[in-house]
Parts: sequence; C-alpha cells; structure tokens
Amino acid sequence: MGKFNIKGTKNGGFKFDLIAGNGEVIASSQVYKSLRTLKVGLASVVKNCKAAVEDQTVEPVVAVKCPKYEVYKDNAGEFRFRLKASNGQIITVGQGYNAKASCLNGIDSIGRNAPEATIVKEE
Repeated sequence: MGKFNIKGTKNGGFKFDLIAGNGEVIASSQVYKSLRTLKVGLASVVKNCKAAVEDQTVEPVVAVKCPKYEVYKDNAGEFRFRLKASNGQIITVGQGYNAKASCLNGIDSIGRNAPEATIVKEE
C-alpha cells in the first residue's frame, strides 16, 4: 500500500510525495503555500489518478481532455509524466525514466497506490 508523505519546505510551504509500498517515490507535488491547499491538491491526485494518457512522444499527438497524464521527453531525453487536473493545472509529476514503458508503469502505479494511500506528515 502506498502513502502520501507530506513535508515542509525551506520557504515555509508544503509538498507531498506519493510513495509506493516498496519505498520508491512515484510522483511529487508542487510546493503549496498552506496545508489546506496541499490537501486540495492531494485529493485531486486521488480523484484523477485513473485519467487517460496523452503520449506527446509520438506524432501525431492525439489530444486528450483534462484530467490527463501527459507523457513527454525532457531536455535530457528521459521520459516523464505530469498529471493535470480537469482545470489544466499540474497536480503531480514523475521522475525521469530511460524507457517509456517504465514511465507508463509509474502512471499505473499511481492508479494502484493513490486511492488507498495513507497520509503521513513528516515532523
């Protein structure tokens, strides 16, 4: 079972990581100004974790309506994903992967772990 690990940042904000049962970080959030807004973002990840995938690494790109995962290649040539809520805001991002299949597995892992994830706040 996964967990959302909430932690404070140096500038007084808050962020979360979704961590799989094996301890690996699946996805990370932006920095939020308050715990209240972080919890809204976290709930949005849970709500939208089963969204469709828009693969931006192949032509032509088939556009998908938000909420959606966008799979893309970064400047280093790694595959990454970002989950966008229905309003188009990015609510979580994944790490860089060498293979697209691994990136897609990360997306699948969010769908398996986020709905039942516990919430843990680091002190």
